[in-house]
Amino acid sequence: MDKTKFPNIVEFEVTGDYALFSDPVMRIGGEKCSYQIPTYEALKGILHSIYWKPTIVWYIDTVRIMNPIQMEVKGIRPIKYHGGNDLAYYTYLKDCRYQVRAHFEWNLNRPELAGDRNENKHHSIAKKYVEKGGRRDIFLGTRECQGYVEPCVFGQDVGAYDGIPRMDFGLMYHGITYADEAYDEATRGKMTARFWRPVMENGIIRFPRPEDCPHHKPLREMQMKSFDENNFSGLREFGEVT
Repeated sequence: MDKTKFPNIVEFEVTGDYALFSDPVMRIGGEKCSYQIPTYEALKGILHSIYWKPTIVWYIDTVRIMNPIQMEVKGIRPIKYHGGNDLAYYTYLKDCRYQVRAHFEWNLNRPELAGDRNENKHHSIAKKYVEKGGRRDIFLGTRECQGYVEPCVFGQDVGAYDGIPRMDFGLMYHGITYADEAYDEATRGKMTARFWRPVMENGIIRFPRPEDCPHHKPLREMQMKSFDENNFSGLREFGEVT
């Protein structure tokens, strides 16, 4: 990734004892099985826990798999919707460590927040909260998988797959495009799921932008959430309200 193309890049390392980046297909019957690698949407969620405002959209550029991919099956007693407990088996990733590089761009679907488009401000705050470990709790795919964030230099240290030229992971869930991050008429006013076929080269996975994913599936209609002085204090920062 050329750092001169996106000067607002952040780089961090996220670690955790367990992760569950669940395959939607495997949720049938109440049991969950993790993908072997983190999804774009899960990494974007980690960035939202570090720092986010509706003015910006985070884009995950690359992830580097640092530890060997290991799975562990656990017997879980999830709560049923209508009371009581059930028995299910969840397949987790264990001993997880990832290096992540990402950048942000302006959310052009939010013209009312144009006054908040101060790149230096958002970049400085994001880097500060990477150093502090995030503003909110960090978790790897699901709430019970606690994660920890710290700054890193992407590509530094030895990774488990540095010498493996190529690994394919088949068709995989990329993420969801919500109405407030729509990028064309087909995604405007809709919730759209995205799928792709990830390839890891020497331990590094390069994510396509959401609009470049090869497979899109509209899920349902949805409306953008509106922001005003009642639910967005940032408006006071740039004088939209007094």
